[in-house]
Amino acid sequence: MDNSGKEVEAMALLAEAERKVKNSQSFFSGLFGGSSKIEEACEMYSRAANMFKMAKNWSAAGNAFCQAAQLHLQLQSKHDAATCFVDAGNAFKKADPQEAINCLMRAIEIYTDMGRFTIAAKHHISIAEIYETELVDIEKAIAHYEQSADYYKGEESNSSANKCLLKVAGYAAQLEQYQKAIDIYEQVGTTAMDSPLLKYSAKDYFFKAALCHFCIDSLNAKLAVQKYEELFPAFSDSRECKLVKKLLEAHEEQNVDGYTESVKEYDSISRLDQWLTTMLLRIKKTIQGEEEDLR
Repeated sequence: MDNSGKEVEAMALLAEAERKVKNSQSFFSGLFGGSSKIEEACEMYSRAANMFKMAKNWSAAGNAFCQAAQLHLQLQSKHDAATCFVDAGNAFKKADPQEAINCLMRAIEIYTDMGRFTIAAKHHISIAEIYETELVDIEKAIAHYEQSADYYKGEESNSSANKCLLKVAGYAAQLEQYQKAIDIYEQVGTTAMDSPLLKYSAKDYFFKAALCHFCIDSLNAKLAVQKYEELFPAFSDSRECKLVKKLLEAHEEQNVDGYTESVKEYDSISRLDQWLTTMLLRIKKTIQGEEEDLR
């Protein structure tokens, strides 16, 4: 379907909206309902933005939503302004990731000012995802996931907070900030083991924490596994716990083949994801004379 006509229509609406804003600033309009002209201009900017979206002109759509947001602020309509900034952010995501972040941050400022922390948290996640995928700045992604987790915790949305924290832990470990990752995995694991619904996932968090300990030092890992077994007896019977023990043994004996064999055996039943592969390779490299790959 040809949407180029929509772009022409949108441009006409923009020009009309600008005229209305100018007219609202005249002396007589000030006396006779200038704000209604601004309301009309808001609506026109939003309609123009949606037409630009249909024509896939994402930057123009983002700019038009921003114009609408500014006018909503002028009218003291904070909620409408925040909604337009979010719409602008979503449009800019497809054209200018940094501008998308700026718009979402403006929306977050308004939402936190209004005490709408759950919505603010959701938009911090959107920003973190842009840093993850588009701008590839993991440190900044971590900061936004942490902020989101803080807001969720404050609103007692603990499972949403934990999802964000697990993202932080995964990235922290990749950046070799092992202690930070361990603290999160232990905290989330301890919470999970007390919940009938989440109990099964606790072993995964303790497994990841043990691998982070192992990256620091094998004695650390040994003591951690003992602690997790006491804390959560079901961990002892898990394949994850058995794997860590086998790896500790192989590490102690400087047995590269034994280490590789144990990993392969585990992988044949539970496929290793990218994170686990990275951690297991790092540990393997600490065995003397180790040069070959895991697989």
